[in-house]
Amino acid sequence: MIKSYDDIGKIYLGGIPMIADDMMSYIKSDIIVFGLSVLAFIIATLWFVFRNLIWVVVPISSCFFSVIIMMGLLGLIGWKVTVISSNFIALMLILTMAMNIHMSTRFIQLRKFYPSKDNHEIISLTTKKMFWPILYTALTTIIAFLSLIFSEIKPVIDFGLMMTFGLITSFIITFTLLPSLLSFLKNNKTLIKEDTDSKITSSLGKVSINFKNQVFVITGIIIILSIIGISKLEVENSFINYFSKKTEIYKGMKLIDEKLGGTTPLEVILKFPEKKEEKLEGDDEFEDWGDEEKNDEKYWFTKDKIKTISNIHNYLDSLPEIGKVLSFSSIVDVATQLNNNKPLGTLEMGVLYTKIPENIKTEIIDPYISIKDNEARISLRIIDSQKDLKRNELIKKINHDLQNEFGLNEDQYKLAGVMILFNNLLQSLFKSQILTLGLVILGIFGMFVILFKNIKLSLIGVVPNFIAAFFILGIIGMLEIPLDMMTITIAAITIGIAVDNSIHYIYRFKEEFYKINDYKKTLKACHSTVGVAILNTSITIVFGFSILVLSKFIPTIYFGIFTGLAMLFAMISVLTLLPSLILVFKPFGK
Repeated sequence: MIKSYDDIGKIYLGGIPMIADDMMSYIKSDIIVFGLSVLAFIIATLWFVFRNLIWVVVPISSCFFSVIIMMGLLGLIGWKVTVISSNFIALMLILTMAMNIHMSTRFIQLRKFYPSKDNHEIISLTTKKMFWPILYTALTTIIAFLSLIFSEIKPVIDFGLMMTFGLITSFIITFTLLPSLLSFLKNNKTLIKEDTDSKITSSLGKVSINFKNQVFVITGIIIILSIIGISKLEVENSFINYFSKKTEIYKGMKLIDEKLGGTTPLEVILKFPEKKEEKLEGDDEFEDWGDEEKNDEKYWFTKDKIKTISNIHNYLDSLPEIGKVLSFSSIVDVATQLNNNKPLGTLEMGVLYTKIPENIKTEIIDPYISIKDNEARISLRIIDSQKDLKRNELIKKINHDLQNEFGLNEDQYKLAGVMILFNNLLQSLFKSQILTLGLVILGIFGMFVILFKNIKLSLIGVVPNFIAAFFILGIIGMLEIPLDMMTITIAAITIGIAVDNSIHYIYRFKEEFYKINDYKKTLKACHSTVGVAILNTSITIVFGFSILVLSKFIPTIYFGIFTGLAMLFAMISVLTLLPSLILVFKPFGK
């Protein structure tokens, strides 16, 4: 339709429906791009780690079937994917792969350690040794995602539940399909070339043993920086910032915002006192008119009402953050101009109102006044692209001024519209995030206590991951990047995923320590075995999340970058700070 008018001029399409439609288009694109990209990356990673086609095909089969089953389940129950949950396929692939790498690495290590045993015995032993650590890693991640149900925002709640069902599916597939596929293989097919110890993990192990004090000092600095950064966090955001500057939607919104009156709608509804309390200008002249006539629609237009609407209209129009303002005052101004700039009296307005044809009345007057409900509406749009715009502060200022400058009570007006809805959504997310993080911390600590039956060891285990999550929030605060519906979930998800590394490391450390009975030797043994698996899974997760930068949707890009950074930091923390704490506090006794 618009293209047919190109010869006349340039027509721009804007508004909330267009934003919603473009977001849905990006979601559909992201699901396909991320799913295929992450799958391709995982294949490359598996080949790099194992250099054996068997150890590419078997884990990929688990990932593939987990995602297919979950997608089928979502389709059957009619569970719709939203902007927030659009990454669930990529996340499921990444988390399923992490489980499979731990299982595969353990199988290969046991295969080498017990060369005389056949595959069935090694599979049985691997399943027995890995069941509990992987179960608890799955449960801790599920706790992190389930904590999102306290956000009170339905798309966030759905994302949490979706990932919970996804993790349960991944866990079941990992312990059924993976062992089943391995059981078909001959003993020599599962072997891979002998690898030397990882230089990265052995170096991190040396840091833990020889530079414990330095590790603790750096950790202290990171904690201080995190606190400073978190104190600067805010949830101010706008629709225009969700899209790349190169996209058509951004260009269109920018033009509408700067030259055509703003983007995000805000409504001010004025509720006037009951009619019996009012006095119509010139009322004394018509005291002999009957009550029926006096209650006619034309008597609604009193001087006080028109003055109130005009004053508030002019006040809102004067605010730099606000673009176009429309109200009954706009119509009064036009009528004044048509009347040779002579203001119309309230009685003249009332008579004029009754004489206007219904079709015109419906289009130009009814949107702004409701005589039946004794209300007036002022419609305005916010200039979203304005630098340093503080939406929450603007809403608070308008509320304050309506009450203190114009003397309105709280029941005499109401702010409504997309602006209020969006702001309330972000503010409630910010508040619920504190509750969410608290629940995640308590839930995971409880899991650690049950798993390790040692409070000191449980505290040691959770510290590195909590520091990683808070540090990434601190970085976001330092960079002054506002939180939104996606980035606000990073901390809870990071803790839930990163804590898996702690569980695997501590579980193996405990197992090896009772054989070796020496903390430093056990540390070296763990860094050369489970440390390698942690390194491989962490690299997979970090680069898996980094693929999200291919999105056209800015919150998705931030989510990928910062979750990837958090996982990288958590991996380094688990392989340096965690063993340093174990060496100092000796949780297994001397």
